[in-house]
Amino acid sequence: MAEKPVAEKRPADQPAVGHQVIDSHASYLASIQALTAGTGPIGIDAERASGFTYSQRAYLIQIYRRDAGTFLFDPPAVGDFSELNEALADEEWILHAASQDLACLREVGLDPARIFDTELAARLLGLPRVGLGTVVEELLGIHLAKEHSAANWSTRPLPESWLVYAALDVELLPDLRDSMVDLLVESGKTQIAEQEFSAVLAKEAKPARAEPWRRLSGLHAVRGQRNLAVARELWVARDALAQELDVSPGRLVPDASLVAAARLLPASRNALAELREFNGRASRTELDRWWKAILQGLASADLPSVKATSDALPPPRAWADRNPEADLRYKAARTALTIVSEHRAIPLENLLTPELLRRVAWQPPEPAGVDAIGDALVLLGARTWQIEATAQSIADAFVEVHQTTSVPSHADS
Repeated sequence: MAEKPVAEKRPADQPAVGHQVIDSHASYLASIQALTAGTGPIGIDAERASGFTYSQRAYLIQIYRRDAGTFLFDPPAVGDFSELNEALADEEWILHAASQDLACLREVGLDPARIFDTELAARLLGLPRVGLGTVVEELLGIHLAKEHSAANWSTRPLPESWLVYAALDVELLPDLRDSMVDLLVESGKTQIAEQEFSAVLAKEAKPARAEPWRRLSGLHAVRGQRNLAVARELWVARDALAQELDVSPGRLVPDASLVAAARLLPASRNALAELREFNGRASRTELDRWWKAILQGLASADLPSVKATSDALPPPRAWADRNPEADLRYKAARTALTIVSEHRAIPLENLLTPELLRRVAWQPPEPAGVDAIGDALVLLGARTWQIEATAQSIADAFVEVHQTTSVPSHADS
C-alpha cells in the first residue's frame, strides 16, 4: 500500500490551495481539464438550503482533487454536469454521508460509479462520533469549523467566509480517506466497507408516500374524518404554494397552524383571520387560499380514513401486548446482536438495520434455522457480511425463545 500522505496542520479558516468559484460555462469547461489532470480520488460535497427552500437541489457543489485544487460550482449557473461526470467516471469519489448528497448530485448529472463514504467508514471503525469535524480532528488533528452548516445556500452572492468553509469541507477528504483505508485494513473491515459503499450507491429512492399530508406534526390531535379532510386540503394548498415559490412549507405557515385550523374548523374567513393559533408569514397574505382549502375539505366527498393504511410494524414498545412471542424473539435477538456488535466494534444499527431485525422477529420463517433466517435477510436487503455476522445469533436466540415458551409450566402438568 502506498505511503499515506500527512495532512498539513493549518488554521481552520484557511484553505490549503485556495479555491475557484465556477459560475460560467467557460470556467466550467476549464475546471474539467484541471480536475482530469489531477491525481487520486475526488473529494466532493454538496450544500442544499434545507429548511429555507422547497427543493432539495444543490446550491453549491465542492470538488477537490490533489494537484488540481478546489472548485466551487454554482449549479444554477452551470446547469448540466454530464461532461464533468464523464471525465471523472472512472475515479473514486469521496463523500461524507453520501446518502444525503447523492440525490441532489444525480439531479445535475453527477453519478459516481465508486465511492468512499467517510461517515460510514467512521461508523464501521467504531468511532464514538462520526460528524465530519469530529472525525477530521480525531484522525488528522485538524480543527474544522462548522459554523455555516445550517446556512441558506441559495443566497446569492455567497459570502466569502461561506466559500472558505465549503472548500475546507472537501480538501481534507482525500487525507481522511487515506487514514481510514489504513484503519479498515488493520481492523479487517475493508470488504465490509466496500459492501456498504456499494449498497449506498445501489439503494433506490423511497417511493412517494401515498398520503404525504399525514406527515403534519401534531396531526394526532385532529379527530374525525371531516377534520382530517380539512387538514389534508390545507396541506395540499400550502405544498402547492411552497413549490411555486421554492420556499420551505413551514416558513409559510407552520404545521401547528394548519393542525389548529383543522381541529377548530373556523366558521368563516374572518374567524380564520382572528384565530390566534393560525400564524406564519403567509397566514394572512394568503388568507383566501387557506379559507378556500378549508371549504374544500368541508365539502369533500373523499373523506380520509381515521388511521393511515400502512404495512409498517407497530413500535416495539407495543409488541408485548400485540404479539408477545415476537416481542420475546426481538428482545432475545437484539441482546445477542449487541454482544456481536461490541465484539466487532460496529454499532448495532450498522451491524444489521433495525427494521430488518424487527421484520424477521415479527414474522420469522418456518422453521427458523440459520439458513432460513439468512434467506429472509437477503430478501429484506441485508448485505452478505451482515448475514454472516448475525444470522446464526438470531437463529439461536429464536430457538431459545421457542424452547422456553414451549416448556409446559408446573401448573399445566
